[in-house]
Amino acid sequence: MLCRRATVLALPTLALPTWAMPMLLAGTGVRAQPAQHRLRAEWAGFRDRFMAPDGRIVDSGNQNVSHTEGQGWAMLAAVRADDRPSFDRLRGWTMRALKRPGDELFSWRFQPRAARPVGDPNNATDGDLFIAWALLEAGERWGRRDCAQQGRAMARDILRLLVGTAGPYTILLPGAQGFRREEHVVVNPSYYAFPAIRALAAAVPDPAWLSVAADGVALLREGRFGRWGLPPDWLLVRRSDGRLGLPADWPPRFSYDAVRVPLYMAWVGLGAEPGLTGPAEFWNDPRHRHLPAWADLTTDGISPYAASHGIADVARLATAHRSGGELGMAPRPASSIATDYYSAALSLLSSLAARDSGMV
Repeated sequence: MLCRRATVLALPTLALPTWAMPMLLAGTGVRAQPAQHRLRAEWAGFRDRFMAPDGRIVDSGNQNVSHTEGQGWAMLAAVRADDRPSFDRLRGWTMRALKRPGDELFSWRFQPRAARPVGDPNNATDGDLFIAWALLEAGERWGRRDCAQQGRAMARDILRLLVGTAGPYTILLPGAQGFRREEHVVVNPSYYAFPAIRALAAAVPDPAWLSVAADGVALLREGRFGRWGLPPDWLLVRRSDGRLGLPADWPPRFSYDAVRVPLYMAWVGLGAEPGLTGPAEFWNDPRHRHLPAWADLTTDGISPYAASHGIADVARLATAHRSGGELGMAPRPASSIATDYYSAALSLLSSLAARDSGMV
């Protein structure tokens, strides 16, 4: 355990103690004018297509539901684009519709056509991480003490309610309920949003953040499956010894969740990690006739259709980080390439990650 963690902590973006992590945030908010103009245009395209007037982000490819992931991603982009009116609408709707009683987290889904739009009170950890990160950045950019206080309160409840153990690992639970089983724990590798974890660790220093980040990297090193060594959408971690496997509750795929693993690793500069290099090799396999949207991790079969533009942007970013080069141009504006929410969101996030990691 100690030897494995020492290796993980040698990674460049995870090497600093938590008290020094604010240094890692320097330069992420203010950009040169041309880059800022591009970001505002990309955000405006996403906002105009997917944000309702009340601040709800609409998942156009999934019965117009809303998720905390979309609210958090949009809130962060609004802060980066210095769009305070949109941020306030996003935050206001999220607070009114999704705030959980009793803690500082948010229910994960809103179904507008349902008799009870919030039928499941459980949270989704990735959405909470991004909402908290956006609140912290809003507090810093606009001097909003209320946002900073809420972001820190969320960070404390993420540590309190969503961090557990399985075998030798400190793990990040996908939600407060439903993922601890009798013999194993289920995690979602794409919920390890390393740039958000880094930001929350800067705001609420605690050694647990370093354990979460370090063991998250370790899980992504060891939890790889199939011909290309890919991270799965969902991962089983046995309680007794930490042995990893594929849970029976979900298809055994590298798919629409797991495509965010290389995105978040690229965001913090982990270009040599297998969680990034495996997907980059998969997407660049010359045997493919099209860019695959997913791979079956037990049969090595791939999707019969091509990946979305958003996945293509993640693939471009991962490929550039694997090779140590630069993107030839900034990712294309989400408004010009995607007609569905998730593809557009991946493009927008890829653009933010490219900027933060110095690729454009």
